[in-house]
Amino acid sequence: MALDPTAAREQILEFCKSKTKTKFYFNDFTKLFPDAGQREVKKVLTTLVNEQVMEFWSSGSTTMYGLKGAGKQHSEE
Repeated sequence: MALDPTAAREQILEFCKSKTKTKFYFNDFTKLFPDAGQREVKKVLTTLVNEQVMEFWSSGSTTMYGLKGAGKQHSEE
């Protein structure tokens, strides 16, 4: 089943806003769409990052996703 990018985008943003934590692993998002392939989910996340709605955060060994401006930011460290 193909993933609807607009609906997936809204679901990802709602998921992020509903949680108390601010950074999420890629697998957290793939669990939202069990019928979709990882590549489809990655495309939606990449679009959100490119639009600067979300951003990457790296601990050095792990890359995570978060809403832009939420939580601990790389520039503050």
